[in-house]
Amino acid sequence: MKEQKGYIIVLTGNGKGKTTCALGMAMRAAGQGLKVAMLQFLKGSWKYGELDTAMKLAPHLSIRPLGEGFIHVNPEDPDPKDLLCAEGAWKVCKEALSSGDHDMVILDEVNNAIAYGLLSADDVVVALQKRPYGVHAILTGRDAHPRILEMADLVTEMMEVKHPYRSGTVARKGIEY
Repeated sequence: MKEQKGYIIVLTGNGKGKTTCALGMAMRAAGQGLKVAMLQFLKGSWKYGELDTAMKLAPHLSIRPLGEGFIHVNPEDPDPKDLLCAEGAWKVCKEALSSGDHDMVILDEVNNAIAYGLLSADDVVVALQKRPYGVHAILTGRDAHPRILEMADLVTEMMEVKHPYRSGTVARKGIEY
């Protein structure tokens, strides 16, 4: 059977569920025997439930946090420390996309990194174009760049209708992390 072209999938918008949706696709792919790498661009040392799940699904699913946690960046003047961290994370992401070692590569929160001015949309577009033919790429995060949206095969925008944060509820284990 001829190898099928890998999709570029973008999960964006202001609603909750972008990473969760990507994890659902990762679980489906792992269940079909595909090898999946999720590279978390902004998430850092905080303990997320998905990290334990990935260890249980290894070697089909791996998750690697590459950031320093939630950050607030001025896109007009990003902190050099944040730029350096993003540069290191992007190097890992490019390698995963181009290596052919994975059937699916999830670039979690990469859209935010581009919107924050930490990463060039042009660099991401080039890496996506150069990835092996059958590799699926999933890009999550708010404010997806127009060039990324244009080249995507599938785009889903999450829209917040109601969220417990708005009433002062804190993040809950198993729901937000």
